[in-house]
Amino acid sequence: MVDVDAADLNQDELFEHHRFVASKGQEPLRVDKFLMNFIENATRNKIQQAAKQGNIWVNNNPVKQNYKVKAGDEVKVLFEHPPYEFLLQPEAIALDIVFEDEALLVVNKPAGMVVHPGHGNYSGTLINALVYHFENLPTNSSNRPGLVHRIDKDTSGLLVVAKTEQAMTHLAKQFFDKTSEREYVALVWGNVKEDSGTIEGHIGRSPKNRLQMTVFPEGDHGKEAITHYKVLERLGYVTLVSCRLETGRTHQIRAHMKHIGHTLFNDERYGGDKILKGTTFTKYKQFVENCFKILPRQALHAKTLGFLHPQTNAQLTFDSEMPQDMAECIEKWRNYSKHTT
Repeated sequence: MVDVDAADLNQDELFEHHRFVASKGQEPLRVDKFLMNFIENATRNKIQQAAKQGNIWVNNNPVKQNYKVKAGDEVKVLFEHPPYEFLLQPEAIALDIVFEDEALLVVNKPAGMVVHPGHGNYSGTLINALVYHFENLPTNSSNRPGLVHRIDKDTSGLLVVAKTEQAMTHLAKQFFDKTSEREYVALVWGNVKEDSGTIEGHIGRSPKNRLQMTVFPEGDHGKEAITHYKVLERLGYVTLVSCRLETGRTHQIRAHMKHIGHTLFNDERYGGDKILKGTTFTKYKQFVENCFKILPRQALHAKTLGFLHPQTNAQLTFDSEMPQDMAECIEKWRNYSKHTT
């Protein structure tokens, strides 16, 4: 419900600044609730503290937390931010390294680990682990050591990390030129009609919920996004699919699969944590809830990663096993579908 937003980190003043303009369709809504809808990991308490400190403005006037945001209002909020050096504090976190040489390493990231520090996740990230285990990592354009690409917090799987400036430049160009190979496995709601297909549609921030990405089929907003999918196994009310990325947009698979009517299983942000397909029987409901408990996250795993080695130019391809939580959930669906078909 906003037309414009911007978020940046002012490293000199150590503040995190957000700006939103409420859209024409915005119904009157308390500013604390309004901001909760659009700022990831911002707690009500943190927003209320900002209001008490005079750090929330509407149309350049400081407001209290109960101010009602209306259509056209410009809302700004300033959060105190830990010093940038704090965000890069080394932490002795174990890494699952599947390959390493003098130029790069490939890690298998567990679900639940954030890739880089940010609002609400100032420690325990992959970056904190990397700067503990490796010295003098090169930084990318966002000043993040070693990072060539990223995957979501609750997505598991493979990431390549650069150890030298030359590797960073070479690998980043491969991702930019779409020559890297990235294949994900996802469990999605519903019986996917086609055995394979391609989803094309620009992806950008949803105007209704800024924590979600959405597809703009006409290409009038967002950035180009292309996902190739293939059905691996049909399991009744859910389908196991392989998704190969041609582009790498935020939440690309999650947004694209929802766009074609097949939201990822237990993807809370995109509504996949509801029973979207199946029966109304109590036993079925209990079965799905048990699956949610086994897999308390979106069913998405970055399984395969391929690229050219930045020094030798040799093709490297890595494959990772399905994590236990996802494998157990799939097996439950496999058994369930056998007894219901």
